[in-house]
Amino acid sequence: MQTEILRVLRTEAQSWWRHRELRRTGDFDAAHRLERQTVSRDVGYLRAALENPNAYVSCGGGGTILHLGLTTVSLYAPVERFPLASLAVRLGTPLIDCRPVRDIIAFANLPKVTMDGQIDPKPWTSSSRIPLLTYLDLSERLGARIVNDPRAGCAT
Repeated sequence: MQTEILRVLRTEAQSWWRHRELRRTGDFDAAHRLERQTVSRDVGYLRAALENPNAYVSCGGGGTILHLGLTTVSLYAPVERFPLASLAVRLGTPLIDCRPVRDIIAFANLPKVTMDGQIDPKPWTSSSRIPLLTYLDLSERLGARIVNDPRAGCAT
């Protein structure tokens, strides 16, 4: 799987317009250096997604976001066209597909997922911090589809 991940990340880095332009003008060393930096950065994002129990990917009409705590990585495209997010989901990071949600205002006003473990007491507001599992429950009630649901392994 690691070879496949690196292959996808390298292909994505080589497809960037800036890197293609450097290659077109003959600056292969600069293109290669930037591509290595891009792959290294993206591997760091994937590691962060796998190591943080509250990391998740969200996908809606406005694009896809990889939520890593203080850092987010986004692209104005569905998750299928965002290789980094697709890889994170394939590796087990939860995906909240909010495309089926009808009440977008209610979804946007949900509390935020805590990334540092600090949880705010009820009643929650849109600026409150809650655990990922609670956020998944609230999202699902609004119609979101959950992939790689970490609640599936919980005993009830």
